[in-house]
Amino acid sequence: MAGKTAPTLDELRARYGNDKGTAFYDPRLKAVADGIFGEGGRRAWPFAGVSTLLDAPYRPQDAGVLADGGRIEGLDVALVGVPMDLGVTNRAGARRGPKAVREIERIGPWNRVMDVAPMQVLKVADIGDVPMRSRYDLTSCHEDIEAFYTALAASGIPPLSVGGDHSISRPILKALAGVHGPLGMVHIDAHADTSGAYEGAKFHHGGPFRQAVLEGSLDPARTIQIGIRGGGDFLWEFSYESGMTVIHAEELAGMGLPAVIARALEVVGAGPTYVSFDVDSLDPAFAPGTGTPEVGGLTPREALAILRGLKGIDMKGGDVVEVAPSYDPTSNTAQAAAQVLFEQLCLMAFVPGR
Repeated sequence: MAGKTAPTLDELRARYGNDKGTAFYDPRLKAVADGIFGEGGRRAWPFAGVSTLLDAPYRPQDAGVLADGGRIEGLDVALVGVPMDLGVTNRAGARRGPKAVREIERIGPWNRVMDVAPMQVLKVADIGDVPMRSRYDLTSCHEDIEAFYTALAASGIPPLSVGGDHSISRPILKALAGVHGPLGMVHIDAHADTSGAYEGAKFHHGGPFRQAVLEGSLDPARTIQIGIRGGGDFLWEFSYESGMTVIHAEELAGMGLPAVIARALEVVGAGPTYVSFDVDSLDPAFAPGTGTPEVGGLTPREALAILRGLKGIDMKGGDVVEVAPSYDPTSNTAQAAAQVLFEQLCLMAFVPGR
């Protein structure tokens, strides 16, 4: 606004004195407002109605169609809940993550930094939760997740998912790779999640990306892991040996966010890419509601800046995982997760060739 003459009080009164909440003179702001406000300047109450992911229209019938192997139509992006946490190594509770994120209201509608109101340029719906046969059997849950996302991928609709623990990413990646081939990945997390088998089990939340590479779903040369830290770093040898790029939390300040973003864009390139966000990437001061908190993490502002810097990548899907609301009575963790989900949706608006 530098150099613009401030209006007089009389000019402000003439323009806004009798405004009913519908006066917008900046074309960008008016376009957003026209899509939000109804007649008389009314807007939907955020505390009324059925809670959905990002307050998107609710189409739970689609989940049943996909679970039966069918196809759905009419969407650019599907928001999906995956309430499964049988892969955790310690504190359970992420099965309640999708419900907690649905309870967060007033996210969006406009992203000032990316200059987009994604619900106005994309056909988006919350299609409910992945139906799973058993709340007790991790293997069958992964099978159900893979089958569900295979049908969604066959429908040509990219997913944005809310977990659940991080083990859900492996079957999702496998389903998407069936259509797009091996994907690159921007992975923001406290843990690299590339460890081996624990107690005879390899499909747990500490090792989904090792398995995804070995299955041919994830291209390690096009994978970058950001925010990694903590005493378990000795477990992540596979990340380095396979060719993944790892940026530790302690390196962020020295590198600076522009350099981190530039490196991420360089690593994933122009190929199909997945964005996976574990809420424990954030310092527990901001996000205590997770199963494996690690002190020394990212601030929400840093995380959002990194995500916004990915604008223009060929994003084929993404997830937000490990929200365990029982450990956070403030709901701050779910609030952060909902905002990250919104940022991922904004990225979907800029996918090349969309």
